[in-house]
Amino acid sequence: MRNRKWAEEKARELVSRMTVKEKASQLRYDSPAIPRLNIPAYNWWNEAIHGVARAGTATIFPQAIAFGAIFDEEFIEKIADIISTECRAKYNEARKRGDRDIYKGLTLWAPNINIFRDPRWGRGQETYGEDPYLTSRLGCAFVRGLQGDKRFLKTAACAKHFAVHSGPEDLRHEFNAIATKKDMEETYLPAFKALVVEADVEAVMGAYNRTNGEPCCASPTLQSILREKWGFRGHFVSDCWAIRDFHEYHKVTKNAMESAALALKNGCDVNCGCTYLSLIPAFSKGLVTDEDITRSCIRLFTTRFLLGMFGETEWDSLGIEDVDTPEHADLAIEAARKSIVLLKNDGVLPLKNVSSIGVIGPNADNRIALAGNYHGTASRYITPLEGIEDEARRRGINVKYSLGCTKSSFHDEDLAQTGDRMSEALAVAESCDVVVLVLGLDETLEGEEHDTGNSGWGADKTSLKLPGMQEKLLETVINVGKPTIVLIEAGSAVDLNYASEHASAILDIWYPGARGGKAVADILFGNCSPSGKLPITFYKTLDGMPDYTDYSMRNRTYRFVDDSQVLYPFGFGLSYGSPSVISANILDCRNRIIIRTEVTTDSDIENVLQVYVKDLDSAYAVKNHSLCAFKRVTLKKGNVQTVDLFVDKKSLLSIDDSGESILQGKRYLFSIGFSQPDKISLKLMKIPTITVEYTV
Repeated sequence: MRNRKWAEEKARELVSRMTVKEKASQLRYDSPAIPRLNIPAYNWWNEAIHGVARAGTATIFPQAIAFGAIFDEEFIEKIADIISTECRAKYNEARKRGDRDIYKGLTLWAPNINIFRDPRWGRGQETYGEDPYLTSRLGCAFVRGLQGDKRFLKTAACAKHFAVHSGPEDLRHEFNAIATKKDMEETYLPAFKALVVEADVEAVMGAYNRTNGEPCCASPTLQSILREKWGFRGHFVSDCWAIRDFHEYHKVTKNAMESAALALKNGCDVNCGCTYLSLIPAFSKGLVTDEDITRSCIRLFTTRFLLGMFGETEWDSLGIEDVDTPEHADLAIEAARKSIVLLKNDGVLPLKNVSSIGVIGPNADNRIALAGNYHGTASRYITPLEGIEDEARRRGINVKYSLGCTKSSFHDEDLAQTGDRMSEALAVAESCDVVVLVLGLDETLEGEEHDTGNSGWGADKTSLKLPGMQEKLLETVINVGKPTIVLIEAGSAVDLNYASEHASAILDIWYPGARGGKAVADILFGNCSPSGKLPITFYKTLDGMPDYTDYSMRNRTYRFVDDSQVLYPFGFGLSYGSPSVISANILDCRNRIIIRTEVTTDSDIENVLQVYVKDLDSAYAVKNHSLCAFKRVTLKKGNVQTVDLFVDKKSLLSIDDSGESILQGKRYLFSIGFSQPDKISLKLMKIPTITVEYTV
């Protein structure tokens, strides 16, 4: 096991031999070498939310929101372990060649565990969805996979962005997110607490915005929660150029020296940006002390010693042969298969007895949409069109393709009229037995705001509507009258009202990774059954939702929304079979409740068993109910299988208005099934849930 005390002692001794100027230099993300102490240069900035990013060839797994749809802690940990293997391997190869550039290090700024509270947020795709419990479980699993369980950290994970951060992107450098103490403890902080307390995450990144008036990268309130209340022992890093925002946008300081001093004194150890270049001038003017600088420097070198940067580690043999392997590619395809959510099926799926398939749409052959944002470079890509063509060829089925329309403009060729690819799409649809219509977004339409250090340019959505001519293409193709399967490739909820009513089937394929088209074909042709579940709510409309800048949870997410606003609920997802819960019994243990279930199915499938709890008494309980346990299960046709689900008794606590956790209720209702117990899920699934009352 890792020895933090040893690492801290080594760090303290090494730092004691540095000058103040040398120590200050090490608090930059691009920390320079100190040759006289045999300290090499190190760049702290690396990205890996769904694969090693921006560092050349690496396995591109489905985007993080798709991880949320998998609902499987063990599988997510397995993915993260592979990501850390590839990161270590690339680090070893770069180090051998003297390459210590950005995106080559072992400190991975992942996972993003912010809560996807509003479907307009462009970076919601980087998260595990809207639920604090699901985010906590998958986030902890991801950290365990990245960091490993050996003597040295395999890589160092980072929980971001602390805290209360989920848009708007265009205001993030100046925005003040106001959240009640109840919402903080009930929604925005639980995942961060879990990663610190349970997973021992090595780093935490502050958000760009202010929270309740304090810049997140210099917040005494947040630092007190993090280090004093939760006992965080790792290092804290600013989001990139966020400290510069203090004086340029938040206006809480007057200049770079004051901003650097405010951040350092309030716990920010490493600056992603350039403001800490002003630390020595700030030191000269007495704004920071040697002790302030030394404290952060020791924290950072503790991490470097824990990573084994100054000696041999068990990870040193990893090399180029461990990157982008066939086994890793296969796991990425499996992840895509597990994440795909079947939202509607009138019986057209899986495809059978067809001789021709028309594949239409701007995302059918769009490689950009495979990856989402923060991605690496794959050695091979398989789009939905290519995946369908490969599988259809093996079955002797003819495939015809048309773009139909571009992603967001109104014509494909510059001199052409509006809808210049529409007639071709009609010809394809009319000539084929079935149509697969691939619509959606990509990182150019939703993502992080384009600014210093970020190459993306998507930012937030302004509505749920599909952009450009996509809505028109959807209606036009469906009106041909052929069975039409709609595939949505996006990192967030979009308007599916028309498709829900008129399409034959709908699949949400997210951003499925570099070879995601293979997984799409496997689902369409029935090589496996869809088993993903929505980690977010798909709304009918944004009407009734609070303003985007309002951080209250009123009418947001499945825990607080009215059924009348929901099109497809959190936790929902169909399959090619009908699993059911036969029985459920409660076994009361000291710190947890065991819910012992018997489940069966009419076909061989995977599915996700879910448990929701509703406090029947407390005035502070959430409006609806909360996810409190889940387990992905493999079911065999006709077999009755016993499955135990474990509910932490902390799930019975309510959060009062002061942010305190209290046990006020006496009676609780547990709902066990393959979806939420809400009316819409039960109607769409056609499978009842079992309810069991529990009394404290």
